[in-house]
Amino acid sequence: MSNLIEIRWHGRGGQGAKTASLLLADAAFNTGKYIQGFPEYGPERMGAPITAYNRISDEPITIHSNIYEPDYVVVVDDTLLETVNVTSGLKETGAIIINSTKDGDELKKLLNGYKGDIYKIDARKISMEALGKYFPNTPMLASIVKVSKIMSDEDFLADMMGSFKHKFAKKPEVIDGNMKALELALNQIEKI
Repeated sequence: MSNLIEIRWHGRGGQGAKTASLLLADAAFNTGKYIQGFPEYGPERMGAPITAYNRISDEPITIHSNIYEPDYVVVVDDTLLETVNVTSGLKETGAIIINSTKDGDELKKLLNGYKGDIYKIDARKISMEALGKYFPNTPMLASIVKVSKIMSDEDFLADMMGSFKHKFAKKPEVIDGNMKALELALNQIEKI
């Protein structure tokens, strides 16, 4: 399966990493891809480290396990860099995306000598500007789409508009803010 893309998400309970991985799976499915999106369950509670996964391919996916050698890693909370080996198994041909305000040198020191591409984004700033509250998963979702090129920005935004209209049918006032967060993130992801 040469076109298989595997993504591992690291976050904390309540930050939306699981939700973002499922939204990514839905968006990729809607563009004709085969997908898997699933969390790794344990005794999660608000604030505890959690892991979620995505597999995306143009061909049927026959693997049914956690992801041990991801192409991409998304770190929703940079405090995890000090306690979780987020680069474990990460392919150097892939990339890591980190929600952080730390400078590039500081982030590199926390990545156990990882030699692949490193990206960062300030999901807090984007979330506060677009939504007025801290929901890091929306900017992080846009970031992985931009870096991995799973789909075009236009296809992604169109799909997310439809998804948000359904998800927030009873709260339509939050749709515009979420769309703004996605658009800002697509433009503010930074390679270090």
